[in-house]
Amino acid sequence: MMINPLALYIHFPWCVQKCPYCDFNSHALRDTLPETQYIQALIADWEEDCQYVGDRVINSIFCGGGTPSLFSGESYYQLLNALASRVAFSEDLEITLEANPGTLSAQRLNALYDAGINRLSIGAQSFQSDKLKTLGRIHNPESIYEAMRFAKEAGFQRINLDLMYGLPQQNVEDALYDLEQACTLAPSHLSWYQLTLEPNTPFYRTPPPLPTEDEIIAIAEAGEAYLKEQAYERYEISAFCRDKDRCRHNVNYWQYGDYIGIGAGAHGKITQADGSMVRTVKKKHPKHYLEGAGFMQEKIIVTHREALFEFMLNALRLQEPIAWTLLEERSGWKQEAVFPYCDKLVQKGLMEYNQDTFYLTAKGRMFTNEAISAFLPESL
Repeated sequence: MMINPLALYIHFPWCVQKCPYCDFNSHALRDTLPETQYIQALIADWEEDCQYVGDRVINSIFCGGGTPSLFSGESYYQLLNALASRVAFSEDLEITLEANPGTLSAQRLNALYDAGINRLSIGAQSFQSDKLKTLGRIHNPESIYEAMRFAKEAGFQRINLDLMYGLPQQNVEDALYDLEQACTLAPSHLSWYQLTLEPNTPFYRTPPPLPTEDEIIAIAEAGEAYLKEQAYERYEISAFCRDKDRCRHNVNYWQYGDYIGIGAGAHGKITQADGSMVRTVKKKHPKHYLEGAGFMQEKIIVTHREALFEFMLNALRLQEPIAWTLLEERSGWKQEAVFPYCDKLVQKGLMEYNQDTFYLTAKGRMFTNEAISAFLPESL
């Protein structure tokens, strides 16, 4: 049996304030950040989950949130050393930290770099003050420029900038301005994704004036063309990089690799020795997570049918053809068993395949959801 690569996701659930579009497990910080207590809980959570590692090596770590940059470099140094004392880390381990520009200073970034963080993902979202205010962000455009300068001075070479499009009252000119400003900062990676209205968010309950579907298409086409001109390679629906600087952690997700999740509400997916897959979910609310009476909320067995759907849901986001061998290794499905479902998409002009790979056509990329829905468990 092929051993899947293994990553680690660490969730930090607090923010300075909750953004109106955000449906992540994040909570506005109302009191003092329980930094020491939470780091100790993460270490204890990790101790419980080390049983899933076995002889495998951790290839990447992603600190997400929430706002992980609220925590100090000293806390990350303590945490990373504790994690490394229990399992093996790869020699070229990628450690990404999500950061809000409004929480970054030169001193904090120096401390984070010294702690071992070697990749930043800075949540810029927009370079226009009015758009940032509408989105409920705590930073301004100037703090993005400053954060990038401080990060590079600290030693960070791998930096992602998060940007959103389809913002309230945004037009093509606005969207291109954001991309142009981002490119002047020369990040090695850009995440450029569309704002969506998620249930249980203020924007969903009271929708802001968003661009029309035709305007969204025009923005996407103009933005993708501009990024190509700027030598950013699009390797996933919303991910662009220069010099092949792809986010290894996210590529592991998209290739249906395994990952352990620690922290409040963190999810994990582990392939076990017998080939079965289990999903883990940690206690969601920080208060309950910090009570210390066990961190696991539930374990869910991934069925054979669900595995195929989940593989396609992730892998079809990638721009490059997908190897049949990867599908067989990661999902447990033989390619011959998948052909009938692919053939239906081929007939619609949404997919092509050969003996080695399969991929969505240009039309298929325009109707990705329809293509993925062909592999829903109830469709198999």
